[in-house]
Amino acid sequence: MSETGHAIEVIDVWKKYGDVTALRGVSITVNEGEVVSLLGPNGAGKTTLISIVVGILRPTKGKILIYGRDPRDPKVRSIIGFCPQEPALNDNLTGRENMMFYARLYGIDGDEAKRRINELLEMVGLLDDADRLVGKYSGGMKRRLSLAITLIHDPKILVLDEPTLGMDPRMRRDVWNIVREAKRRGKSVLLATHYMEEADELSDRVYIIHEGKIIAEGSPEQLKKVYGPPSVIEIELYKTVSKIEEEIKSVVKSEIIAKDKQIRVHSRAPDADVPKIVSCVYKAGGEIKNLRVTKPTLEDVFLRLTGRRLEE
Repeated sequence: MSETGHAIEVIDVWKKYGDVTALRGVSITVNEGEVVSLLGPNGAGKTTLISIVVGILRPTKGKILIYGRDPRDPKVRSIIGFCPQEPALNDNLTGRENMMFYARLYGIDGDEAKRRINELLEMVGLLDDADRLVGKYSGGMKRRLSLAITLIHDPKILVLDEPTLGMDPRMRRDVWNIVREAKRRGKSVLLATHYMEEADELSDRVYIIHEGKIIAEGSPEQLKKVYGPPSVIEIELYKTVSKIEEEIKSVVKSEIIAKDKQIRVHSRAPDADVPKIVSCVYKAGGEIKNLRVTKPTLEDVFLRLTGRRLEE
C-alpha cells in the first residue's frame, strides 16, 4: 500500500516518438477499490498511457507508481492483471490450454489451476468452448478469454485496454458485470475506452483524454453537471391549458417554452423539477399524455470540450 493510498499514480508523464508527442504531462490517480476510466477517441493516447502504466513502455519524462513502486518491479507484476487491446493468445492451443499456460507463468498448477480456469471460463461464458482451438474463436470470444487470463492470478489491480471492443451489446454488459464484481471484491481498475456509455456505467471517476492531454476529470455526474448542457424535460398534454407557462415559472427557475399541448423545460436539476412541474400541470387542470427527460451524456461533455464527437 502506498503512503498516499493510491493503487496507481501517474505523475507528469510525457511520451515522445521522435518529433511526435503522444502524451503531454499526464497525471492521474486510481485509488484502492476504485474504477477509473480513460475516455477518449482512438489516437488520443490511451493505449500509450496504459502501456506505460504496466511497464511495457518507459515514459520520456515523468513517474509511475504502483502501490508506491516502479511498474517494472517483479513484486508489482504479480499484482497487476493486464488485458491488452490485442489479445496475446496462441491460436494453436485450446482456450483451456492458453489459460493453463498463463497460470503456470504465475506459479499456479495442479488442482488449483484447474479450479480457477473452470471458474473463470464459466464467468466469461466460454466453458462450453474451452476445448476448442483459439484459432476458431471469434474476435469477441478471444477478448473474453483474454479477460479471463487477466484474472487468473487474482490480481489486486486490473488494467483493461478497450476490453469490450468488437463485442455485441449483450457480451459487453457481461464484461461490465465482471468489472463490477472485481470492484465489489476490492480490486482497483483502470479502464481505457472510447465508449462513453461504458465509462458512464462503470466509473467512479473519468479522465477525458484528447490529443495526449487530460482535459477534464471527475465523476460522470460531476462532468455532466459542469460541462454538459441542461437536461430537457418534455411534456405532452391531452389538451391546452391556459397560462401553464406562468404557473411553471412560479416554481421552477429554468427556461420554459409552452405552446399548445407541448411543454419544454431546460433544467439543471431535473429530478427536483419534474415533480414540481407535474404538480403545476395537475393543479392547473391539465392531464399529462407523455413525459420524457433527456439528460446530458459524456458524449455531450466531450463535444463541449473538444468540438468533436468521440466516434469522429
